[in-house]
Amino acid sequence: MSRIGKKPIVVPSTVKVAVDHGNVKVEGPKGKLSLAHHANVKISVRAAAGGNEVLVERVDDEKISRSVHGLTRALVANMIKGVQDGFSRDLEIQGVGYKAELQGKTVVLSVGFANQIKLAVPDGVVVKLEGQGTRIGISGPDKQAVGQLAAEIRRVRKPEPYQGKGIRYVGEVVKRKAGKQFAGAGAK
Repeated sequence: MSRIGKKPIVVPSTVKVAVDHGNVKVEGPKGKLSLAHHANVKISVRAAAGGNEVLVERVDDEKISRSVHGLTRALVANMIKGVQDGFSRDLEIQGVGYKAELQGKTVVLSVGFANQIKLAVPDGVVVKLEGQGTRIGISGPDKQAVGQLAAEIRRVRKPEPYQGKGIRYVGEVVKRKAGKQFAGAGAK
């Protein structure tokens, strides 16, 4: 049995959870999210001592039911955390002349290519630039949307190991390589 799937999810008092016919809708101070869950999982909301709790149970013991049990519980828990607190990812751009700009709902990256790279910002996700366009802050209630946009921005110019130029997550350690060595000691 899934250890994660068995744990009930505590719902804060500022969050409302509604379950109806295969859909879970969560509403809180940061926004609204919905999830169409798998038919082999049953989701229910019950009253508990400290407030409401969400329970995720499987309908049978088949392989697919076991597979989606813990996944569904984690997705619902992330939805509740997202509408309560929100999620964020921070990126930093390193390199001479490398920068990012915001043009409405589009992030424009100048990272050493002949053309600027333009990426659309999905609904519900907020992008903020700091440090003259060298730090990008991405936040929103949907963990998947925030992480996907951060991964797409990073994929434009991954940090390279010789000079360290590129786009990286804040706190990411890039293993550096030495490059070519001078061979003048034994050469004639």
